[in-house]
Amino acid sequence: MASPLDRRHFLALGALTLATAGLAACTPRPTASAFIPPTGAPVTEAEAARRVTGTVVRRTLTATPMTLDLGGTTADTWAYRGASATEPIRATVGDRLQVTLTNDLPDSTTAHWHGLALRNDMDGVPHLTQQPIAPGETFTYDFALSHPGTYWFHPHSGTQFDRGLYAPLIIDDPAEPGDYDHEWIIVLDDWLDGVTSTPDEVLAELSQGMDHGAMGHGGVDDDDDEPQRQGHMLMGAGSDLLGGDAGDVYYPLYLINGRGPQDPETFTATPGQRIRLRVINTGGDTAFRFGIVGHPLTLTHTDGFPIEPFTAESVVLGMGERYDAVITAADGAFAVIAEALGKGQQARAVLRTGAGAVPSAEDRLPRTRTPATAADLRAVEAVRLAERAVDRTIELRLTGGMMSYSWGINGRRMDMDQPMRDAIGIAAGERVALEFVNTTMMWHPMHLHGHTYQHSGGGPRKDTSIVLPGQRLRVEFDADNPGRWMTHCHNVYHGESGMMRAIAYQQN
Repeated sequence: MASPLDRRHFLALGALTLATAGLAACTPRPTASAFIPPTGAPVTEAEAARRVTGTVVRRTLTATPMTLDLGGTTADTWAYRGASATEPIRATVGDRLQVTLTNDLPDSTTAHWHGLALRNDMDGVPHLTQQPIAPGETFTYDFALSHPGTYWFHPHSGTQFDRGLYAPLIIDDPAEPGDYDHEWIIVLDDWLDGVTSTPDEVLAELSQGMDHGAMGHGGVDDDDDEPQRQGHMLMGAGSDLLGGDAGDVYYPLYLINGRGPQDPETFTATPGQRIRLRVINTGGDTAFRFGIVGHPLTLTHTDGFPIEPFTAESVVLGMGERYDAVITAADGAFAVIAEALGKGQQARAVLRTGAGAVPSAEDRLPRTRTPATAADLRAVEAVRLAERAVDRTIELRLTGGMMSYSWGINGRRMDMDQPMRDAIGIAAGERVALEFVNTTMMWHPMHLHGHTYQHSGGGPRKDTSIVLPGQRLRVEFDADNPGRWMTHCHNVYHGESGMMRAIAYQQN
């Protein structure tokens, strides 16, 4: 059920939207003009200060209706012509990226560059950082690439990214040693569009509400008991790793690089070769436990930033999260598996280095070790935030529930037509702490635009983190990228239902 609004927390948050945190909570909220606009001078100055190589990487994309072959299943969907799960955009840190996007869809769209610290007017949030790209119109995204790493892009318009509108964005670092023989980009996805329904139809059904007693409450964890489909919803999807309920939505397919388990992709290598994996969860409602049978993972990066190497049997990725890892290829044929946590299904591919039968569809990842999560990891010293006091702490209470399917932050849904209505104000140069407090019975992958934060206690640098039911997750970031940004749940249906909030820089 939806959590009741805590008036004390509401007043505290209202005070944070004021230029002076100590002003009384009854002081009127500042108007949008009190905040730096996406095209303001501080945004231009910050972009000019980014280091550049002088190289301009130009790409052309068209968002269009398309029929895709998902490994034997065809789907009428929306996708990009010019980029896809297996056709990334690639550049080098310091390059300038220019992507011209033409909208051939029947609805308006945008492109959000997930995880990048970039100029605010290129962030791709309709009505907050840019006007939507109307059908038949074209918009050119033009910005410097400040940080290397594994990223991706997708629309920020309604439920569109639960279609085929996404692709990896890889930013290479010439300074990295590159001591591996192959690099594989592995894109995980849950898929329904054009097979059982459309994302808009799913959201309409979810919005009617659901009896929470029928939802999962932990213990299913992948393959013990399969949850049951009811319309477009999933009943009994539970995972101890996610603190209970695992998800809301029934998906007929789980994909690796756009292919279902009936016709999996095969990655080839020779025994003993070192392989870098860039794993991206582009799903709409599914956390995956990823691993390769017979191959320990050495995790090296999360959300683009290096970590102290950590050996794991498998790793959990919420929607929007990315992990880089290195493996040493064994001899034979092995299952590459992404278990849809709590949903009783999995995405599959094959690693082949020699003779041997195709791995059985019954193969499962081992469970001899607890899967790795961000809580296990530490940022390398070179990318840790400098030690300093926090200037502002913002508590973001994740509220709502399945009964009415109404989600929010601090008890209020965000209206994307009026995104500045409840904007949280910060000032340039501050060290800001965000405390995500999950008062709901669901887990939520929370994403911060335009900045990367660090988990407290020397944890990893990230931009998307899982917040479990009952958890208080504290992260810190430096307010060094002016404009109007936002934080939101990267479950497409919870986010579209209102679990978003603008975070905006105040005018001097």
